[in-house]
This record gives sequence, C-alpha cells and structure tokens, in this order.
Amino acid sequence: MNEASAPPVRQRGWAGLTSFLNRDSTRGNVIQGLTLLFVLCLIVYLGSNAAYNLDRLGMMFGFDFLSSTSGFDISWSLIPYDPSMTYWRVFMVGIVNTLVLSFNVILFGTIIGTIVGILRLSSNPLVAQLARCYVEVVRNVPLLIQIIFWFTAVFSALPPPRRGYMLGDLFFLNNRGFYFPSPQGDISFFWFLGAFVLFAAAAWLLRRKAQQARINQTGNHKALRTGWLVWGVALVLACVIGNGFIEWSVPALDGFNLEGGQYVPVAFGAAFVAMTVYRSAAIAESVRAGMESIDRGQHEAARTIGFSRFQTLRLILIPQAIRAIIPPLANSWLVAVKDSSLAVAIGFPELVSVFMQTSINQTGRAIEIISMVMGFYIFVSLTISYLLNKYNARVQYKVM
Repeated sequence: MNEASAPPVRQRGWAGLTSFLNRDSTRGNVIQGLTLLFVLCLIVYLGSNAAYNLDRLGMMFGFDFLSSTSGFDISWSLIPYDPSMTYWRVFMVGIVNTLVLSFNVILFGTIIGTIVGILRLSSNPLVAQLARCYVEVVRNVPLLIQIIFWFTAVFSALPPPRRGYMLGDLFFLNNRGFYFPSPQGDISFFWFLGAFVLFAAAAWLLRRKAQQARINQTGNHKALRTGWLVWGVALVLACVIGNGFIEWSVPALDGFNLEGGQYVPVAFGAAFVAMTVYRSAAIAESVRAGMESIDRGQHEAARTIGFSRFQTLRLILIPQAIRAIIPPLANSWLVAVKDSSLAVAIGFPELVSVFMQTSINQTGRAIEIISMVMGFYIFVSLTISYLLNKYNARVQYKVM
C-alpha cells in the first residue's frame, strides 16, 4: 500500500477537539447554544426576582383580574363598551382604537408620502422646493409637539356644536368631534353583507384572470373590462339592495350637543393628522431615494418610445423603485403603529391610555398589563414585518 492510498490518521485528544471546534458549522452551533442558554438564564433570573419582590410586597401574579368588572367609562369606542364590562373588554377596546388609528395613519401617510416623494423630483423648481420644505420642516419637529399643536391650536379651537360647520345636514364638525351618519342593520343586512363579500371576492378573482389574460394575449381588453363591470355591478347592488336592509342614524342637534349617528373625537383627529403628516415626510424620503436609484437611461428610454410622465411612473419607474422603497417603508409602518401610543398625551383612548394607565391604577397588576401591551405591539410589528418581507421577496429580481 503506497502513501497516497493510506487512510487518513484520525486525530485524538486535544488535537481532535481543536479540529472539531475550528469548523464553521460547529462554532456557529456552539455560539447559538450559548446565546440561547444565556437568554433563558436571564429570563429565569428576572422571573424569580419579580416573583420574590411580589411576594415580599404581598402582591399576586396572574391574569385572573381580566374577568373582573372594570368600573370606569371610556370616552370613545368602536365596539360596544360600558363600565359593567371586564378588563378584557378594556384591553380589546384599546386594541381596536389603536389599530384603527394606526391603519389610517399608514394608509394616508403612504399615499401622501408617495405623492410628495415624487414631487420632490419634479422638473418644476417651485414644486420641488415646496415638497422639500414640507419634508424638512415636518421631519425635524418632534411628533409629540406636532400632536399637541394640532390638538390645542386647530381642533380644540373649532366652534361649539351650535356654531359648528355642517355639510348638507349630514356631516358636522365642531370642537367635540366629527359627526356623520351611521348604518344600523339587522340580521338581514348581515346576510346581505356576507353575500356581497363573496360576490366581491369572485369579482376580484375574475379581474385577476382578466389581467393575466391581457398579459398573455396582447390587446385582450374584453376580459379586463368584464372584471371592472362585475365590480360595478357589486357596487350598485350594495347601494340599491342594501338600502332596503339598512336604517341610517343621522346626527341632529339636541340641546347643546349632537345626538345620533357616529362620531370621532377631536383627539383622534389631532393624532391622525399629526401622525399622518409626520410619517408621510419619512415615507417621502424613502420614495425619493428609491426613485433616484433608477438609472437616468430609463427616463430617456421612456420618452423615446413616447410614454407620458404618468405612464413612465406607473409602468417603468415605480415597479423598479419599489424594490428599494419596501425596506424603509416597512420600518415606517412599524414606527407608525408604535407612535400611536403618543396619543395618550391628548387623551385619546388608545391601548396605553385605557389599559396601561387606568387599568394599572385600579388593579395594581403592572407586570401582567405591561407584558400584555408589549406582546400586542410585538405581534403587530412582526406581522407587518412578515407581510412586507414576503412582498419584498416577491418583487425582487430573481437569479435564474
């Protein structure tokens, strides 16, 4: 047997252990295991320390308080609530109010930010500079100051209900909030609503098929028009048929206040406007950076083949820029949800206000309540991050 065919000599003892630890995979697994062990030990230490302090103070740990009656009122809630309900209901009210505020801020902040970001790249110097001033002024003023400004200087300065602004005896705006008609339906309405949702889902699927047909067969606009027609029929059915099942509650002046309908308080309006304006400035910078990452040759090529500015944006620039916009946009959406907690400064009943303040003061269960609030924000943030990361992976260039 020659030397070339001789089996390798197995290393023993310290030399073998050193060779084993020098492998990248082994080193990575050891580091991860030590990190996990450290985190678990830290959690155990913090838990035992909290349990010791609670026992020393004669306090209990548990979530049984959630089934107790809250006994306090909440100024505004989108879901039914009264003081005879439990702390679990208070938690749900805070979640719904927080999600409604955050959703509106994300939606309108993204729309306004996209428009402002595109205007920053306008060939008109006046438009570009106005957009730049908007971004620089809004972005460099703390959000809390903007919330207080809009609440004290704008919304609280509105006239009282008797002298408030109105539109067609249906919509009212005063220093107590914005009032508008609200539907009041019975079980028939909910059956109709379920049928409409199914019909709208079918229309959406048909439109997707129509779009795919137009992509696969150049000039096939008939299927796409059919998809839009189905959407139109669904909308007409909702307005005509649904009108027979829905009774509308219209706000009307009764004494010194408005009765009937639905309303949103001025605290919601101030928080919504301030957070939307502030978040749109950050999104505008992300959009501008994403648009500027596209090579100028794309603009010139679009002009060469006769595309209008709108067609260039919709068909060429935005589909390419979205790959660079999504990562910072995801961060802006996450921050928008967490920024909603600042609305506690003006008395808006979001999660921190109704659960972390009032409920803690009444129950004394600080650890349980704070952990529930932290868990909510973590869950929402991870959900948004997961969805946007999935979309980001979908629009990225694929290496074949």
